[in-house]
Amino acid sequence: MKIAVVGTGYVGLVAGACFADSGNRVICVDIDEDKIRRLKRGDVPIFEPGLKEIVERNAKAARLTFTTDLADAVGKSRIIILAVGTPPAEDGSPDLTAILNVSSQIGRAMDDYRVVVMKSTVPVGTHARVAEAIRAETDHPFDYVSNPEFLKEGAAVEDFTRPDRVVIGATNPAVVEIMRELYASFLRRDERIYVMDPASAEMTKYAANAMLATRISFMNEIANLCDQFGADVEAVRRGMGSDSRIGTAFLFPGVGYGGSCFPKDVSALVSMGEKAGCPVRIAEAVQAVNQRQRRVFAERVISHFGDRCGKTKLAVWGLAFKSWTDDVREAPAIAAIRMFLEKGMTVMAHDPEAMRTAAAELGDRVSMCDDSYDTLDGADGLVIFTDWPKFRTPDFDTIGERLSSKLIFDGRNLYDPKAMARKGFTYICIGRPPTSPS
Repeated sequence: MKIAVVGTGYVGLVAGACFADSGNRVICVDIDEDKIRRLKRGDVPIFEPGLKEIVERNAKAARLTFTTDLADAVGKSRIIILAVGTPPAEDGSPDLTAILNVSSQIGRAMDDYRVVVMKSTVPVGTHARVAEAIRAETDHPFDYVSNPEFLKEGAAVEDFTRPDRVVIGATNPAVVEIMRELYASFLRRDERIYVMDPASAEMTKYAANAMLATRISFMNEIANLCDQFGADVEAVRRGMGSDSRIGTAFLFPGVGYGGSCFPKDVSALVSMGEKAGCPVRIAEAVQAVNQRQRRVFAERVISHFGDRCGKTKLAVWGLAFKSWTDDVREAPAIAAIRMFLEKGMTVMAHDPEAMRTAAAELGDRVSMCDDSYDTLDGADGLVIFTDWPKFRTPDFDTIGERLSSKLIFDGRNLYDPKAMARKGFTYICIGRPPTSPS
């Protein structure tokens, strides 16, 4: 098939590359000329395992090309996939300005039947607004499909090529068959396509992300209660997760969720409820808990040092909101580091992939270290925000030798408290009693 993907951000680039890798001819479009120049050189602007190799392979085979010319891409493609950004407005609702502008341009560029596929996460009812914007510019027929993405950063290529499900929101049976053909190579073993109306498909995306965010916030609330009563949240989590009705997914306590999806989508769901006169109280609470959780952990670090904050040096491991990404949008580490800096603390930080993106947020107020152990020299404590694999089994002897005080604040509960005590560390984590050297 001939496909145009509008928007080369996280979703658009992954979709375009993976569709090209399955044999389609894909044109990726973006208004950012610098980004398109970089992509043409093979310079992938985001870190996502496996993505660079797929882009390079398909660009070399001429199945994947990049352009700023939307009209030309629409003219050469049968399927137009929208992966345009929907940043939150001041009230938390998604800003659809770019989506609607692109829709109008697509309408003007159409010269025959097209299938317009919405990959961007958009409010329920957007299908009607996009169709109206296209229809106002053309007499040519088209079908609109809501096809939300369910990608996890750090595993996006795997999620796209082996999806749990493919949601297709469309009313025309013929276009449903076109979409089945498009995804056929990714669904060879069994049928995981769910067909519904566009409004239901739009809602499915928000409902799924809000549920996952709810599990995270709920577990963080339980962790905070465990701190108050001396219980061990890890034991509680295992006991809960053994119930087949609950399971363990997304029940890991920590410093709160971040990234480009959960914060934005929960906020959008809250905004939709307010505008519809049907408040989504659980989503409101999830949002509030998440904002509080990153403060709770940062304040625990700050309170430990008290009046000495102005003379405190901290080593920070992890800047991205999760491992296997360089994304620091809404990252708890960034919010906490800003709180540390406000108290006069000195911060030395390391992340395997996110130091460049974090530096864009924090400027030169934080010293970035290429080696994680170089953050430790003379530091009064180590603070962990991201669960990168390399942080799970570090050299504790080296950590102890290079820190001025054998103190670790663990926002991801990576280590066994008793083992840390035997190694001579004071260990403070989430929802488990702090331990001191044996």
